[in-house]
Amino acid sequence: MKPILIASDHAGFGLKEWLKDYLKHKRIKVKDLGTYSTESCDYPEFAYNLAKLISEKKYKQGVLICKSGIGNSIVANRFPGVRAALCYKVQTAELSRLHNDSNVLVLGSGFVTKKNAGKIVDVWLSTGFEGGRHKRRLNKITEIEKLIRSKK
Repeated sequence: MKPILIASDHAGFGLKEWLKDYLKHKRIKVKDLGTYSTESCDYPEFAYNLAKLISEKKYKQGVLICKSGIGNSIVANRFPGVRAALCYKVQTAELSRLHNDSNVLVLGSGFVTKKNAGKIVDVWLSTGFEGGRHKRRLNKITEIEKLIRSKK
């Protein structure tokens, strides 16, 4: 099984490090794409690197962390095939998998405690895609992506 990708900016560094240990304790392999300190940095670089690997299907899932999660969501969702979901609650993480087959979980370190982040990640990783009418909707998203790419 390929590792789960994880990346953050400086504001998400502490939560990223905690989640890495949390996942490793559960015997889940993690590939850390940075940042590697609390020194100020720019979140788009890390979101880009993670989302690109997901879009290219080199990895199946990833977790992005910044202060609010909004910036990482914006960057990641620009890539074809990436369905990044910003989740502050367990219920939204579950729905992001059930209905949207999200493949990138985005967390805001300023709004999610470590304990809650662990619960969110657990549910996100253990919930499968429901399919059915939701598959039809994802197919429409794929068609929109193709239409946008063809007009460039």
